[in-house]
Amino acid sequence: MTKDIIALTDQLPDPRTLAAALLSGGPDLRLRTLGEGAVVQLTDDDGHPLVSIESPILLAVPHEAQRLLGVRAEQLGESVWWTEVRATAATNQAQRLAAVVAGRLVTILGGVVWPPEAVEEGIGVVDAHDVRPPPAPHPEQPAVDVLTDTAAVLFQDRPVLTLSSWLGNALLSAAAEGREVQIVTPPHTLLTLPARLALTEVGGRWVVREETGDYYDGLTGAVLGWEGDSFVPSSSASRETGGTGTAAAFAPVPNPDERQLLLSLRTCHPPDERLLLGGALEACWQHLTGAAPAAWGTAEPAGLRWSRRNLTDFARERAPRPTRLVVVGKPGRPAIAALHILRTADGVEEDITLGIGYGRDEEPPFAALSDLADDLASHHNLRSALFHVRTGRRDVNAPAGFETPPIPLALALGPEEARRAGAHGDRVPVSQRPRPIGSHRRPGSYFCLGDVDSPANWEALRSLLGYLRSQDA
Repeated sequence: MTKDIIALTDQLPDPRTLAAALLSGGPDLRLRTLGEGAVVQLTDDDGHPLVSIESPILLAVPHEAQRLLGVRAEQLGESVWWTEVRATAATNQAQRLAAVVAGRLVTILGGVVWPPEAVEEGIGVVDAHDVRPPPAPHPEQPAVDVLTDTAAVLFQDRPVLTLSSWLGNALLSAAAEGREVQIVTPPHTLLTLPARLALTEVGGRWVVREETGDYYDGLTGAVLGWEGDSFVPSSSASRETGGTGTAAAFAPVPNPDERQLLLSLRTCHPPDERLLLGGALEACWQHLTGAAPAAWGTAEPAGLRWSRRNLTDFARERAPRPTRLVVVGKPGRPAIAALHILRTADGVEEDITLGIGYGRDEEPPFAALSDLADDLASHHNLRSALFHVRTGRRDVNAPAGFETPPIPLALALGPEEARRAGAHGDRVPVSQRPRPIGSHRRPGSYFCLGDVDSPANWEALRSLLGYLRSQDA
């Protein structure tokens, strides 16, 4: 298991400062670098990794530290450097060593340490001879704690599990090697929307460890056990759970006063040199929150101020490789998106999943959805968009418990998809006639699926999709 300690410093931790901080734990330690210098590790004489530090991240929007760690923005400067210090949990001395390193960075550069109790844990100097050699199953992936033939297991104890660069690299590495990623957390941990999407996409598993020592899947509720070399659904779970196979702890989440508006949309643009990406996502943010996104990045925290030009330049440099990004909003209205940019034979595609949170007495802007769809079809090369609402946490994070499935509200098709599927026909199976959106000459279609929060909307969506598929065929 790894222990994460984060130094939020006022100044950039340059290589000399990082080295001084790493070696402040004692003289009997060694330094090495991985990933072309992207990761610096502190090891014992035998090469066992004790502490790993990845390249610092500049947070141009300090409220990301509050979203992910609970560190208030007023405790930080206008910009802050985020440096993760990860210690193997095979020994308490290694964890104390990580606290020493993080504390040293803050002492030199100013700032704060998270979690705050790590400051006291790191007082003093660690005797390296007291550090028991921990296993090093995957030296190139310091986030991986246990590596078997079938699984890459990561232990995390953060209150919020993010799609960090550590986790993203571990997911990609495990998928390339044919292993299942299994992330083990305590039951209070929450998953951000990008982390949940990435874990689901690679077929990973969220393993929740209860205080009793039992395990269950945080996404499905299935009772799990360690069998062979990975966590799998328990063979005895059906008998122990009365035939359901679902853990008792996987109970409905009691948050009836909070809701989430969820959007899944796809655009496709001609590959023009003047193309600026991110327009569809910015339009969603403007229509539904009244402001543009605040920041973007390749992982969480998203540390770069929102700029369509910079985002486009980054994606263009990576082409034809796909680009995956995280986009976040301002503190007053929790909103987060996962953006996937892909070069295809049809052009440059953007696949977007956006979640916006609402609390007590905050009504989602349902009336704005049709105007948003019209804007997307008119100006942003919309292919398709699906709008949902669900009971869920205002911060758009997922708990390790049962969440009510989302209710579909509307489906929008861009001009080409509407034409191909015959979406303007009289036999379209929805209660309200589809509304034309976009250009009058080549309109798209906007389908209202029913009243807000109506379970019947699912049947309306299934009937509509069946009709559209039959017409397209």
